[in-house]
Amino acid sequence: MQVLELEEGDFYWNEQGYRVFTEQYHLRRGYCCKSGCKHCPYNYDKKTDSFT
Repeated sequence: MQVLELEEGDFYWNEQGYRVFTEQYHLRRGYCCKSGCKHCPYNYDKKTDSFT
């Protein structure tokens, strides 16, 4: 597994203090991790375990 160096715009900190990855980061990574990420560009739905 290759580790990506974080770039400007790859994430932000939410109100709870968690790092939230952006669509930009997910697209650079190149695949869906099926974790139900907030900004998933691959349209994965964790509730149905499917891509919409």
